Amino acid sequence: MPVTSAGLLLYRDLRELRGLEVFIGHMGGPFWARKQAGAWSIPKGEFTDEDPLVAARREFAEEIGAPAPESEVIDLGTFRYTSGKTVRVFACRASDFEIDELRSNLFEIEWPPRSGRRQRFPEIDEARWTPVFEARELLVTGQRPALDALLAALDGSIE
Repeated sequence: MPVTSAGLLLYRDLRELRGLEVFIGHMGGPFWARKQAGAWSIPKGEFTDEDPLVAARREFAEEIGAPAPESEVIDLGTFRYTSGKTVRVFACRASDFEIDELRSNLFEIEWPPRSGRRQRFPEIDEARWTPVFEARELLVTGQRPALDALLAALDGSIE
């Protein structure tokens, strides 16, 4: 059975300065450490028997270390990775959302490989507001269509 995730994509409009921005996170751990393009993600995580929006909000809080703002939510749909994994993405307007400090959950892996040493790394090691045009290059390939869905859903409705 394919892995199913749910994520929350915050957005804000700074039209006069930078245009539409989204809040994304750089994936943690040694594999992603020196990568930028294709190494960022919508805050998301796996779920099974949970409402997808509830899961998306929970995962956002776990990966960022702060609860997602309460705001109207847009269901952008489900997006499939080439691996078969799917991610259900919800968008939420969050004009005033800022974090003082990123406090992401940690995961543990053997590092360096075959060393016998286990190390812990944050799931997300950096998170920031990013213009949509820049986010398209930064996001993992399977999540890029969510940006198109966001733009289509907003289609001139940003204040």
